[in-house]
Amino acid sequence: MKEPNIELRLWRQFLAVAEELHFGRAARRLHMTQPPLTQAIALLERHLDVRLFERNKRRVELSAAGAALLPQVQALLAHAARLPPMARAAAGGESGHLHLAFVSTIGFTHLPAWVRAFRERYPAVQLELTEATGDVQLDALARGAIDGGLLLHSPGRAPAEFESMAVDREALLLAVPKRHSLAAGKLDAAQVMQTPLVIFPRHIAPSLYDAIFALYHSAQHTPRIAQEAVQMQTIVNLVSAGLGVAWVPASVRRFQRPGVVYRDIAAQRGKHRLSLPECETSLVWSREASATMKNFITLTKARMRLGQ
Repeated sequence: MKEPNIELRLWRQFLAVAEELHFGRAARRLHMTQPPLTQAIALLERHLDVRLFERNKRRVELSAAGAALLPQVQALLAHAARLPPMARAAAGGESGHLHLAFVSTIGFTHLPAWVRAFRERYPAVQLELTEATGDVQLDALARGAIDGGLLLHSPGRAPAEFESMAVDREALLLAVPKRHSLAAGKLDAAQVMQTPLVIFPRHIAPSLYDAIFALYHSAQHTPRIAQEAVQMQTIVNLVSAGLGVAWVPASVRRFQRPGVVYRDIAAQRGKHRLSLPECETSLVWSREASATMKNFITLTKARMRLGQ
């Protein structure tokens, strides 16, 4: 037999009578007269096919069925009362889920502070963070698998198919094996160009890869690629192993790997000084951004204005 669809109104009326154990007081509490309340309880009992109250002219008491239902009805109505603010919180991005992907380099700088600030401001949002390269992030954004990403590229070369905001710009440093002749003293541009290179595959960050290659071509050199690696930490580890040198964002300097020295080529003086490319990190998101993502964007803008 199909169970009746009982309105919340009837459960509220049951609760008032159950807590007051007096139809007159319950009616006043509900801002109604007693006869309609009596009729409502009778209707509820017919729906359930049980007696909820034992009553006579002198007193009203809960039946066994009514007593069993009381805590469940209290919980039901308490939950129902929470639904409107829950809906408003979700619509405003104050609850729900936010999935962000990021490149490792932003983890050395701004990301920890931004995540901490977001969690403090929106504690009801479930924040999921995934480290991923730029190509993986763009694919995930296109599929709707993430809400936003933080990825590396050449300045001004953020992916055009998504909304974006530049959040950091930094120089490229040369990571050099500690025992290599380039690790100390004046840097010789020609020697830098001729030293084997450890670099990420082009599809990871095409614009930055091309900018590094353009640097070599401008000096009439072709890079000698010794090894490719996806993660910046892996690239630095391979430099430590002596496979070659690598161009890395300045923030990677914080990854202190034994056996690696970071050299600032841009600070060198002389007629062979190199004009180095820079790298930029952008926050990227879909044009149909979720409410939680919009809140993260707003918070990030505010933190950047404060230099945080």
